[in-house]
Amino acid sequence: MPIIVNLDVMMAKRKMGSSELASKIDLTPANLSILKNNKAKAIRFTTLEAICRALNCQPGDILEYLPGENEDGTDKKESEE
Repeated sequence: MPIIVNLDVMMAKRKMGSSELASKIDLTPANLSILKNNKAKAIRFTTLEAICRALNCQPGDILEYLPGENEDGTDKKESEE
């Protein structure tokens, strides 16, 4: 997937653990783990807002777009050949 979630990086910068963030944003630790590990297919804007508020950051600090990659991490051009 070309959208990468860098939530773990921002959490480390803010010295905040998963359980602390999960409780601050009212999200289950399991759902936070899914988001952190790039397994989520979507995120609600209200959840993104809560994360940004808790970590004092911008959405762009957490989400990154990497063009040219398939879901399995291979380059799109290679798979088209």
